[in-house]
Amino acid sequence: MSNQITREQIAAKAVIHDQARAPTVVDRSFELPAPLYAATVACYLGFIGIMALGFGAPALAIPLAIFAISIVAGFAIPLIWVRMNPENHSRSLDWGRFSARGIQTFTGRVTAGQAAAQVLVLPVLILLWGLVAISMAAAAGS
Repeated sequence: MSNQITREQIAAKAVIHDQARAPTVVDRSFELPAPLYAATVACYLGFIGIMALGFGAPALAIPLAIFAISIVAGFAIPLIWVRMNPENHSRSLDWGRFSARGIQTFTGRVTAGQAAAQVLVLPVLILLWGLVAISMAAAAGS
């Protein structure tokens, strides 16, 4: 059953702190340097560019533009999220610190090369897939 509690009962058991709490520090970055993000975006946009050049039909202009805008937005919004709070001192690593330290992942510390391989394997494979698709279409058309 529920009981009604009066303000006096609450005040008698309440603990009131006069000190303000320190602000919560949140690290919104993934600690990866900006060149890795730039390379990822370049690979994805390169794929869109290859598809536009290889299968460039006027009917595909709008869908390809939507894909390109979605890719840019997908990386710009997290960039804005990291820089959103001016009191937030967490920044992504610069290339020198990244190559010297590597990064800490859920499964343990990885070197810079291993982290770069993990981040770039999918974008590079998609870019290569686009090149292979265009090559196959060119070979089938001749």
